[in-house]
Amino acid sequence: MVEKKNLLNQTFSTSIDENESKINAILENSVDLIKRRITFHEHKNIRGLCFYTDGLVNTQLIEKAIEALQYEGNELLHRTGIKEENLEDLITKHILINSSFENIPKVDKAIDAILSGGTIFFIEGCSKAFHVQTKGWESRSIDEPQTEQVVRGPRDGFTENIRTNTALVRRRIRDPLFRIEAMQIGERTKTDVNIGYIKGTVKDGLVEEVKKRLERIKIDGILESGYIEELIEDTPRSPFTTIMSTERPDKVAAAILEGRVVIFVDNTPFALIVPTYFWQLLQASDDYYVKYTAGSFFRVVRYFAFIISLTLTSLYVMLASFHQEMIPTSLALTIAAGRETVPFPVLLEALIMEFSFEIMREAGLRMPKPVGQAVSIVGSLVIGQAAVQAGVASPFMVIIVAITGISSFVIPNYSASYSIRLIRIPLLLASGTLGLLGFATMFALIAIHALTLRSFGESYLAPASPFQPSDQKDTILRFPWWKMNKKPQLADGDPYREGENQMPKPPNKLSSDSEEKEKA
Repeated sequence: MVEKKNLLNQTFSTSIDENESKINAILENSVDLIKRRITFHEHKNIRGLCFYTDGLVNTQLIEKAIEALQYEGNELLHRTGIKEENLEDLITKHILINSSFENIPKVDKAIDAILSGGTIFFIEGCSKAFHVQTKGWESRSIDEPQTEQVVRGPRDGFTENIRTNTALVRRRIRDPLFRIEAMQIGERTKTDVNIGYIKGTVKDGLVEEVKKRLERIKIDGILESGYIEELIEDTPRSPFTTIMSTERPDKVAAAILEGRVVIFVDNTPFALIVPTYFWQLLQASDDYYVKYTAGSFFRVVRYFAFIISLTLTSLYVMLASFHQEMIPTSLALTIAAGRETVPFPVLLEALIMEFSFEIMREAGLRMPKPVGQAVSIVGSLVIGQAAVQAGVASPFMVIIVAITGISSFVIPNYSASYSIRLIRIPLLLASGTLGLLGFATMFALIAIHALTLRSFGESYLAPASPFQPSDQKDTILRFPWWKMNKKPQLADGDPYREGENQMPKPPNKLSSDSEEKEKA
């Protein structure tokens, strides 16, 4: 291992055999490592050698580069009679001019290029390697996002190719100030990570903070953006999601226009948006693509679903166990009749039903897609009915748990939905053991904890706390576009996103041409 590290720090020599032995000593006999020998200028017998990784390259680009060396190089050497010591200039200035390439003097850069889909050429007499860009691996085509579907809106979603993902955002933002910066994370995977933002719009210091947190990561490999999300968030022990992940290019473009920073990670369709506010996790993309009245209505529905998902089971357990006098008499009698044969206390019954629902949801998610949905739906119906008939659960508890579970699925962001399901458990335990006091205390602790959270230095509950009046137009309700004329306070630079008097105004009367046509 020490010898290989020493080899990585060495430079190449003019001997092609020595350079070949260095590459072989590091990569050894990998079956996907391809080595091809070439020869041009038959009189001088100048040898060449190339290395590339099978499956990561476009072989047509390699053939073009080899063809250029063998034919165009041969012709130029015959015609110019160039000396071998000037062979490097001939290759870089006359032969490989149609290829995207660079000269590499060190072994470690050449190894990285080979393992990243590039092709490394060695020419006898040249002390540098020639790196030709030949990336061309198979990738999934652009398709509709699976986790964030919309009724009205773009149907394209990110793929596992980072350059495809940045291109999808670049198509939407043609601003020359839109910047994409690159780095690599992971000592073994060397995963490509890009940072996207608009210079002059992003808040001062935010890009530097993102870079500092990413550069601080020391890990052997990054296989998905979730690795990075867990290593750069402000409060790693909190159950709340403080970094938004999305596979929608339109959502990423909207965030960048508002002064946020987006982190793209290779080999995953999920990009990360920072900073993130809690309210954004309850907003869907098509809120902005339908009329503002409909968008506001469905957003309010989501907020109600969030409250139901978080508190409904706890409230039922609290009332049924400790505060029966708060339930209307007829409803209390119905609940009591349904619980007559149930052998468990209300809290234990709720926990059993909650975990049963989560087990069925997880089973439906992990099973093959054609049967997964059928198993989860049919399983819920059959087990719920069987539990009621067997006297293990009351009908009212089945209804409460079902409504709670369905409400959690209304939340657009998947990470936020499972965070809320986790928070529900301590609230349920407190309500089932201490009644109203436990419910109020635990709810207050959760609220206080949320108030203390930060996402890259920004308050997690902004613009509600601290209260920002100008940003209330896109929090609980979505105002019409002609009212949201200012950018969020997070953004720097020009505070206005649109011109004045954008509210549509119909004409007071028809044009003169129309009047003449009507008279005729």
